[in-house]
Amino acid sequence: MTSYSELHETTYEKLREEIRTHARIVIFRHIKPDFDALGTQMGLYTFLKDNFPEKDVHFVGDGHPTFIPRLFPEPEKLDEDYFKQKFLAIVVDVGDRKRIADPRFEMADAIIKFDHHPANEEIAKVAMLDEESGAASEIVSDFCLSFPGTHLSSEAAKYFYIGLVGDTGRFMYSSTSTHTFEIAEALLKTGFNLSSLYQKMYEKKLDDLKVTAYVLNHFSVSPHGVAYYLLSDQVQKELAITSERGKENVNLFANIEGINAWCSLSEDLSPNDPCWRISIRSKEKDIAPIANKWGGGGHPQASGARLDDISDLDKFIGDLDALFIEE
Repeated sequence: MTSYSELHETTYEKLREEIRTHARIVIFRHIKPDFDALGTQMGLYTFLKDNFPEKDVHFVGDGHPTFIPRLFPEPEKLDEDYFKQKFLAIVVDVGDRKRIADPRFEMADAIIKFDHHPANEEIAKVAMLDEESGAASEIVSDFCLSFPGTHLSSEAAKYFYIGLVGDTGRFMYSSTSTHTFEIAEALLKTGFNLSSLYQKMYEKKLDDLKVTAYVLNHFSVSPHGVAYYLLSDQVQKELAITSERGKENVNLFANIEGINAWCSLSEDLSPNDPCWRISIRSKEKDIAPIANKWGGGGHPQASGARLDDISDLDKFIGDLDALFIEE
């Protein structure tokens, strides 16, 4: 039986050649990063630094209010002059050009990409795209493990594992496959402390219970089992959280009888792009088409969307609700 890496060997070799031939590399990922974006970025960065010490490798992007510095280091700040020299841009875990956190990837001599989101546009010279993979880290881990003459350190594996666990919902989403578990096994064999890692990933502060309490006291459920909660900018200020943290409680509604999909809506008053940001999850139905309709996208059971005006809330919930009307 052909292995995953053997199946993609032709693409892998093209990606390896780009990495081998460039002395300067910058790794990019999407804005408002999650476990997978940061885990994939930092896992690949660590792998390249470990195995190609002669190369000048960097990672850039926006920060995260809780994952940094608890799990990941602060993104590097590179001045404009750095990007005026020849470099390779590696883009991970993002399908749309507009969602790449640092637009200076456009200045690269060459761009390559690893992703598991639908490609809405071509942005890379060579791309390893697998929409069936549970996480971008699953793809990049496989690539690194198959890279001849290299090794995967426990530090790099730890970062990749964070991404793998984060984007598969701790292996509970339908995107989880036998290959996902094969990668998890290979990562665990490097010897990082799994118990300590889980503690850091899911650690909460006492004040976080106030946010959970608010959500549990202010959620709604549609006629056909769509649970949702809203966190306005004013509520976020009262709870001392940011819009990025609004989705942290979305999975409170997983595994609840009678709830078929669940989502968080967090007001984001960023001056350049104000909106309500939505995280959507589903037990079985494919929610990605609804997410696409409402300015987002993603995977069958885990997607994101947006509302430019909260007056569209009923229409959005109605679209989700219609998925679960029994014929």
